[in-house]
Amino acid sequence: MKLQLALDLVNIPEAKEVIKEVEASIDIVEIGTPIIKIEGLKAVQEIKEAFPKLQVLADLKTMDAAAYEVQKASEAKADIVTILGVAEDESIKGAVEEAKKQGKEVLVDLIAVKDIAKRAKELDLLGVDYICVHTGYDLQAVGKNSFEDLQTIKDVVKHAKTAIAGGIKLDTLPEVVKVQPDLVIVGGGIAGQEDKKGVAAKMKEIIKQG
Repeated sequence: MKLQLALDLVNIPEAKEVIKEVEASIDIVEIGTPIIKIEGLKAVQEIKEAFPKLQVLADLKTMDAAAYEVQKASEAKADIVTILGVAEDESIKGAVEEAKKQGKEVLVDLIAVKDIAKRAKELDLLGVDYICVHTGYDLQAVGKNSFEDLQTIKDVVKHAKTAIAGGIKLDTLPEVVKVQPDLVIVGGGIAGQEDKKGVAAKMKEIIKQG
């Protein structure tokens, strides 16, 4: 089980400062969609160059022209690229083929997917590397999380690794770890805390014990 730090609401220098504090406890750093929209893929490249031992995920949330976007993210040294689960199957196939060619991985984000079990099964057959249940900021604001959805996809996915994102904090992490996802994605639960280093270390410990 890996721990991924999601950085969304920062710029490149701020991202580097946060990563420095917690790099000993995380496996993957996610350059979030807002940063990429503002700073471009150079954000991915700069973070990978600054922290070569960490895997870097480019959260492009690709919807179309998927092979091209995976290619460009790969050129920027991303290890993992995200595509939306609501995208067309042809787009998913294009992303998977290009990622394999580049030696990279694809994470499919199920945000806004209505029938999670059905889509997760389909995505599994399309050969994606990760399938991620995700409660976005706007739904977190009204008290939603993805914990039940994680169990749903764990029950149907046979080949892909499973991931969970959205609203995970130190006190809710044990509940998530019980379901044994391959990847736990934490944003504000680390980045928004005063003692980022301490919280990340505790989370890593819970994951190791899990």
